[in-house]
Amino acid sequence: MSSRRFQNSADAQFNDNWDRLAQAIREIHKKNASILSFEELYRNAYNMVLHKNGDKLYNGVREVITQHLEEVAVSQVVPAFPLSGASSSQTNPNGAGGANFLKVLKTVWEDHTTCMLMIRDILMYMDRVYAKTANVPLVYDLGLDLFRDTIVRSQNYPIQNHLLEVLLQQIKLERENEIIDRTNVKASIDMLLELTDASTKDTVYATDFENKFLETSSEYYRVEGQMLVGEYDAPEYMKKVDKRLNEEEQRVRHYLSQTTEPKIRNIVEEELISKHLKTVIEMENSGLIPMLRNEKMDDLGRMYKLFGRVVKGHDEMKSAISDYIRELGKAINETVTSNTTAEGGNAASGDKQTGATVAVRWVQEVLDLKDKFDKVQNLALSNDKAFQTSFNEAFEYFINKNSKSPEFISLFIDDNLKKGLKGKTEEEVDSVLDKTITLFRFIGEKDVFERYYKQHLAKRLLLGRSVSDDAERGMIGKLKVECGYQFTTKLEGMFNDMRISSDTMTDFKEYLDKSVLEKPKLDLSVTVLTSTFWPMNLSASPRCNLPPELTKACGTFQNFYLGRHSGRRLTWQSNMGTADIRGSFKARKHELNVSTYQMVILLMFNDKQDGESLSYEQIKGESDIPEADLKRNLQSLACAKYKILVKEPKGKEINPGDQFNFNNDFTAPLQRIKIQTVASKVESEGERKETREKVEEARKHQTEAAIVRIMKDRKTMEHNLLIAEVVKQLQSRFMPNPALIKKRIEALIEREYLERATGDRRVYNYLA
Repeated sequence: MSSRRFQNSADAQFNDNWDRLAQAIREIHKKNASILSFEELYRNAYNMVLHKNGDKLYNGVREVITQHLEEVAVSQVVPAFPLSGASSSQTNPNGAGGANFLKVLKTVWEDHTTCMLMIRDILMYMDRVYAKTANVPLVYDLGLDLFRDTIVRSQNYPIQNHLLEVLLQQIKLERENEIIDRTNVKASIDMLLELTDASTKDTVYATDFENKFLETSSEYYRVEGQMLVGEYDAPEYMKKVDKRLNEEEQRVRHYLSQTTEPKIRNIVEEELISKHLKTVIEMENSGLIPMLRNEKMDDLGRMYKLFGRVVKGHDEMKSAISDYIRELGKAINETVTSNTTAEGGNAASGDKQTGATVAVRWVQEVLDLKDKFDKVQNLALSNDKAFQTSFNEAFEYFINKNSKSPEFISLFIDDNLKKGLKGKTEEEVDSVLDKTITLFRFIGEKDVFERYYKQHLAKRLLLGRSVSDDAERGMIGKLKVECGYQFTTKLEGMFNDMRISSDTMTDFKEYLDKSVLEKPKLDLSVTVLTSTFWPMNLSASPRCNLPPELTKACGTFQNFYLGRHSGRRLTWQSNMGTADIRGSFKARKHELNVSTYQMVILLMFNDKQDGESLSYEQIKGESDIPEADLKRNLQSLACAKYKILVKEPKGKEINPGDQFNFNNDFTAPLQRIKIQTVASKVESEGERKETREKVEEARKHQTEAAIVRIMKDRKTMEHNLLIAEVVKQLQSRFMPNPALIKKRIEALIEREYLERATGDRRVYNYLA
């Protein structure tokens, strides 16, 4: 009886305390917290928990808050629903209905969180003692869960649908340049971020909003991408894409979750960049190629940055630019081919438009193209190494498509080192040579270039046409850096010969002064060349019947030289010499600087009377000059700028039967005249074929030397490994054909340098 009375008393006490607490919570909801005594309420809650009524208190609080939220849903949230279509921009351009709904929801949410903070303060003891032991959410978290289930995900009213629709509509309006109230949108997003989904433990933002936002964004940008591609040119399209990316980044920063940023960025990149890569690149009059053509660096830079965001963007750019470089290179090659053909007939005329001009122009056009794409690389492509490699491959491709490129590059250097560097500073000289070396790197057949370079260097040194020894040595130094000392050994040997020859001539003059022999009637200067360094063919030394005075002088020098160097043999290269002779004409005397061959021809007219002529056949018979050289030298004397001889019949070609007279009426403003030998400086097909044969022969020896070097080191080697190693060693000079290597292996087996291994014919052994 007594215990029941206590029980009833305790229940009465609880009910009394609960009624006061429930009323206090209602007053808090009504914003009348100022009339309450929080200390008293806290004590009531404390007593309830202390008397083991925590569960009743917790459930009672849940019911009161739920009831209040249901009332709020009915009285405030549902009436604020936008009218059907009111959130669309057609009915209401500013989406005012939707904005008002968000504003109401913001107020409801802020009121609720404020109230929950107060309620939490009252029930702090229940949180600390009951909630933790009972493993239930703390009061504040309970309030958030109830708000989620009663308001945001209300089962009775479509609040969730309206909320998501309004949020997405507000974002759409902002994308269409409408002004929206970002504060209300941010408040709703923050609310969703603070609410947690019970099953996934993720935010309600992630489970309810984010996926829908990304889906609608994807569709929005898919449609916009198709529309923009149709309406705008490439630069404008990229500006729009850039603007969209910035907008989405700003949107995330202002009111969306940071976790959404990479996802929305990927969608914009996919829909506006990835899906339209080729379309933008290939846009007529505004795509990648027109940008390159017109040097639109800002647009190219924008394309590089935007396309770098997606997987295949830069690959597509590289491919398009590489194809464009090859196309431009092909056009340069075709222009040169047509010019060489057209100018082949003019080469004999003394016209300045010789093959050398074509060669120099080809190299200059390639250098200009290289400069253009270097500029693109620096200003628009952030010096991207992948792009540089792609560009280099394209240049290498079309440069090697021109079979004459090694000769052309050598001629370009020849042209610059002869005359082109006059008036230039050392820095400018170095710049020209550096640019040329860049092209040299692209040549696959560096041994062919070496052969031509040697020929052109020989002419510069022997004819004294080189502007600067420093520039020459600087160029050889650069070639040595690129290809190693073996590549330039012979070139350096040529310089050494020139230096030694200068000393030899000084000694020869002293010898003549002391000698009792009769001195030559002419001033002889001899350059002694080491046959292995210089481009000369000793097996077919040029024929020429020199005048008796010259033959005697040559004999004197030969006796002097062989007296000092026993065991050596001198072979006179009359095709490589020059002479200064004095010509007497009616008007005045002129000093003529001519080739040795031209001197021989002109001296033949000394014994002839005025008006007496020599036929082509007579000159050929008496001089014994090779026919091709004879024709070129006669053209120089009779058909070029300075007509020392007169040809009958007139014309620019030299033919059998032509008659030649000494032109006594010749006049010229200068006393000293240089007679250039007319020739197309670019080799004819016959000469090129001969050069090619010499190169192929040299390659055989180089290949065999490489094989022997490798086998001497390895002793035993399998066929494919040997081929690969030989290619690796020789590719800096030329790209050897595996068939050539195989032939050279067979030749070495025949000569007993190698043998096939017994039991496996694909393995070779080195024979010491």
